[in-house]
Amino acid sequence: MAILGNIIKGIINLTDTLSSETNHIEAQKEVLKDLLESAKDTQFGEAYHFKTTLLSDDLQSSFAKEVPYFDYNSLHEKWWCKIHNGEENVTWAGNPSYFALSSGTTGKTSKKIPVTDEMIAAIRSSGIKQVTSLNNFDLPADFFEKDIMMLGSSTDLAEKDDHLEGEISGISASNIPFWFKGYYKPGEEISKIEDWDERVQHIAENAKTWDIGALSGIPAWIELMMQKVIEFHNLENIHEIWPNLKVYTSGGVAFGPYEKSFKALLGKSVTVIDTYLASEGYIATQVRPETDAMQLNTKNGIYFEFVPMNPDYIKEDGSIKQNAPSLTLEQVKTNTDYILIISTVSGAWRYLIGDTIEFTDVERAEIKITGRTKFFLNTVGSQLSVNKMDDAIRHLEEKFSTQITEYTICAKRFDDGEFYHSWYLGSEMKETNESIITALDTFLKEANKNYKVARSKALKGVKVTVIPVEKFHDWNDSNKKKGGQVKMERVMKEDKFADWEDFVNKK
Repeated sequence: MAILGNIIKGIINLTDTLSSETNHIEAQKEVLKDLLESAKDTQFGEAYHFKTTLLSDDLQSSFAKEVPYFDYNSLHEKWWCKIHNGEENVTWAGNPSYFALSSGTTGKTSKKIPVTDEMIAAIRSSGIKQVTSLNNFDLPADFFEKDIMMLGSSTDLAEKDDHLEGEISGISASNIPFWFKGYYKPGEEISKIEDWDERVQHIAENAKTWDIGALSGIPAWIELMMQKVIEFHNLENIHEIWPNLKVYTSGGVAFGPYEKSFKALLGKSVTVIDTYLASEGYIATQVRPETDAMQLNTKNGIYFEFVPMNPDYIKEDGSIKQNAPSLTLEQVKTNTDYILIISTVSGAWRYLIGDTIEFTDVERAEIKITGRTKFFLNTVGSQLSVNKMDDAIRHLEEKFSTQITEYTICAKRFDDGEFYHSWYLGSEMKETNESIITALDTFLKEANKNYKVARSKALKGVKVTVIPVEKFHDWNDSNKKKGGQVKMERVMKEDKFADWEDFVNKK
């Protein structure tokens, strides 16, 4: 009998029972007030009159009027650069203990995003919320005695001046509570290994000694790890070595495009729980099995605003225009794309995180990620979002009984002077190029009226190239972006796409 598991499950059940249902709208008002109070004496708070804003009868509206939108570049150039020059109390009280390094999916140079002690506490609090919500998923008591594999970036953080630097997954893993360390795999020693392939090799060599009940990490890299373990031990599937694996928590990307290839590595079904941890904070987590939508973490150090997704509000570089209207949680509607704006306990203010979301349930504050502002393909008026691209990929998988693990696309002008959507698909599918193009083009015409109009005007057609999925991994590796929080860019500009095609065509 799983005595310890029953005790842990009982504690989780009691904690969940004692927790009152959150009023997310009121929670957000309280978070904004706390943020402004904490930062009112900072350089940023004084420049944007936080003390005056705090006297307003409508705090949310006054805040939105007083503070402009920022993306990483504008906030770094005007404010965060001062932290690196030794100044204190810049956008948050004191100095951050960490900087999260993130090149994201589009940039070549690493961003350095402040991570304060308050943000570490907020991430931990959101993590506890995720753990307590496991009570909703009807897991057996012995699950709570199993090991948890958290596969992120290296926890061997670099020391620089008075802070540490690393990817957010490495920072989070290096701050796990002491009571969790006994369950945490691959353990501190292996997690510090910087080289991705070496780390996964060590995981494969030690896999038999662990009883893994849950996996956590970005789908593409979890898949590669499982493939390595399966290959190393000459297995049919991962459950032959980890028979008690019951849960997988994804993070930061939509799981849908990976679902088919992921399940092919399993011997039996697992519960998939989506989470949304970004370099800027722990945004949301799935809390119930009836939906794959995630609940915004409305009580833990992040204030959210939502800009309606409209091409007129977006600049060519993916940032948003200052005249774009913002909505509060009280004002949003379901089934509408919004650009996500956050203000945080790390001193990010009205910050464009770069993701677009839609609400599936406003009262519960539940969302789905629908894409990236920089990956919104509108070069010739097609208004094609990543979620529509993902839907098209799933359609091809079903139609041709195949797996397409990765893809990228560019609206490219060819030698005939016409624009085409040029797709690269990571797959082993053997269908003719013409049949793939027809299926893809037809689906998008039916799914997106703007795309259909564009196809009758400026968008001449579709081109498709099928390549081994390993090419995508090698591309990330060549750009020093393998493993951790890395996500393949779904949409490329023509100049980067030229580099991509040169890379793919190398023998």
